[in-house]
Amino acid sequence: METHLADWLRGTPEGDTAEAILRKCVHCGFCTATCPTYQLLGDELDGPRGRIYLIKQVVEGAAPTAATQTHLDRCLTCRNCESTCPSGVDYGHLVDIGRQLVDERVQRPLAQRALRTALREGLTRRWLFDPAMAVGQTVRPLMPDALRRKVPVRKNAGAWPRNTHARKMLMLNGCVQPAMMPGIDAATARVLDRLGIQVVLEKRGGCCGAIRHHLDDHEGALDDARRNIDAWWPHLEAGAECVIMNASGCGAMVKDYAHLLRNDPAYADKAARVAGLTRDLAEVLPDMLGQIREQVRTVDDVPTVFHPPCTLQHGQQVRGRVEALLGGLGVAVVPADEAHLCCGSAGTYSVTQPELSLRLRQRKLKGLGAHGARRILSANIGCLTHLQSGTDLPVRHWIEWLDEVMA
Repeated sequence: METHLADWLRGTPEGDTAEAILRKCVHCGFCTATCPTYQLLGDELDGPRGRIYLIKQVVEGAAPTAATQTHLDRCLTCRNCESTCPSGVDYGHLVDIGRQLVDERVQRPLAQRALRTALREGLTRRWLFDPAMAVGQTVRPLMPDALRRKVPVRKNAGAWPRNTHARKMLMLNGCVQPAMMPGIDAATARVLDRLGIQVVLEKRGGCCGAIRHHLDDHEGALDDARRNIDAWWPHLEAGAECVIMNASGCGAMVKDYAHLLRNDPAYADKAARVAGLTRDLAEVLPDMLGQIREQVRTVDDVPTVFHPPCTLQHGQQVRGRVEALLGGLGVAVVPADEAHLCCGSAGTYSVTQPELSLRLRQRKLKGLGAHGARRILSANIGCLTHLQSGTDLPVRHWIEWLDEVMA
């Protein structure tokens, strides 16, 4: 796609990146066939190709409007279009640039600004979110049904292993997951402990930065990334194998640190190393199937479907690994229809775009249940809570299930 950058953008890192990405696009439209919002709305401007044209207009100097902002806001950043694109268009990074440029020029209504600020500041600060979630779980029985379904029942996470092993992996000290579903981190530590790997949870770290990054606070996201790199660096220097991720959304973000900090002379090299050493559980445990099988007791015959989050299958390009592990352990894995489509969670999308999010959830649950599944397993905190709020089928992280059958 021929592109001529506006003078004010030419020669900047954002401009150079946007121009290189835009020039790869050949207008083919394959991306529209797999875009969730285009399938729902049927509007070219609510699909990747249309949004690319909108961004092209902005980088070439056209003044964006509130309508431009709305079409970009409706994008889930699921990156399904990247998996489909035959030209290798890096749409995820392009839409990040487009949103940033538009948000700098179009002021949002007060209500939107207030909501986004509340999400950005409230979700990423443990000292705010943890007590708020505890209160919500306490009064959960008194809540209206729609709200109650969004608040997970408080569960005992179980004991954290105290064994020491020569092999060590770092774990993200995340933002919402420890309060909403603390059992995921504990189960991860127990499973890896049984396999001779010690999990190190570095408390000096925190939110991966994804929430701030997708809610207009790019500098805040970079600060989150730098803080995590500083927290992990001594452990990596001391021999920690990797940063192990049990939330695929966070994994996709941390793997992008190299790109996000590429122009920071103090952090570029460190960010590249951290990104290169970040692994999702789905990249590590399937290779240890033999060891896992030795420790697994009887597996039930409940028909089980795996929901691969977009951040796993499109963002990280990890596909089929969890399903293969489950099948290798004797689980009755059933397929899902339209497994490539987003469930509608997409970070804070279910709050900022509730109507579209609920329509996508309904479609996703229909696809997950199309072949008789009686249990749903997934790999990301947002997807887990979003899907569970719309179904009576149990929805769990696959590492929690694995922890149980290895106990």
